[in-house]
Amino acid sequence: MNENNKDILIKCFHAIEATSLNHTDNENVIKNFVDKINDLNQFHHISGICVYPNMVKIVKENIDSSIKIVAVAGGFPSSQTFLDIKMKEVELCIENGANEIDIVLSVGKYLNQEYEFVKNEIQQIKKICKNITLKVIIESGTLQNEKDIYNASMLAMQAGADFIKTSTGKTSPAATPAAAKIMCKAIKDFYEQTNKMIGFKAAGGIVNKEDALCYFSIVNEILGEKWIKNELFRIGASRLIDNLWNEIKC
Repeated sequence: MNENNKDILIKCFHAIEATSLNHTDNENVIKNFVDKINDLNQFHHISGICVYPNMVKIVKENIDSSIKIVAVAGGFPSSQTFLDIKMKEVELCIENGANEIDIVLSVGKYLNQEYEFVKNEIQQIKKICKNITLKVIIESGTLQNEKDIYNASMLAMQAGADFIKTSTGKTSPAATPAAAKIMCKAIKDFYEQTNKMIGFKAAGGIVNKEDALCYFSIVNEILGEKWIKNELFRIGASRLIDNLWNEIKC
């Protein structure tokens, strides 16, 4: 591997949110997961650890303080519950130590063209988050066409999203390069309209270095080098962390 490629892989590694979102998760599983990340952090830092709401406290009690604690909330992964419950879940995540929140756009409402409903939900949740980073998952693989991916991205940003994210990883297809390009184009257009830089997170089925390099290239080519930093570029993954680490340590 040449030094240029290795440098890019290290940047991708820094962008990772190590993810554990399994129905088999428990306190011991998450503690062991956090211990593994802490060990790796002696060499190269990742951006965050992403877990279910009830596991946030376990991460908080065990994590290296430099790593973001990311909670999926608001009725993840389907977003099919009451707004009051979504807001309360976000509030509890923050109380337990989450400093970033990932929610799912109400895809069913969006597909029914209830755009104001969708926008209002995100706005209300953003009020709870205040200065806490809010990522909105548009579930790009479930949307019907390129126009919907673009419009859902714009709607989420207009409603207050600090990041837009491809998918929950619970549907198929999950993240795709085609959807990522559309989303990054929306971020670029939004920036040109508002001068506000919104982050991009690819998640779902990102496993090997080729996947990571693909999404790195999309962000770099469409949005530019100033987006290649942890505050604006993330990769949500579980298996990727081991695969990239094996490449980097060589």
